[in-house]
Amino acid sequence: MTTELVLLLAVYALVLLGVFLGESGPLETFKKSGPVLAVKIERNISFGHRFVDGTTQQTKKWEKP
Repeated sequence: MTTELVLLLAVYALVLLGVFLGESGPLETFKKSGPVLAVKIERNISFGHRFVDGTTQQTKKWEKP
């Protein structure tokens, strides 16, 4: 009984580690999609994409400090 339990826990642990550390795991997914997300955010900030006021729906303008 103990041997079966240890084997089942080992298989369960290996499957979970494979999911979290494999090609489709969160670390690999972030490594692949992180730079793409950064480029999209930087582009939207540089062009002022969707910078609108929530109450008036008017675009915000740059004001000199």
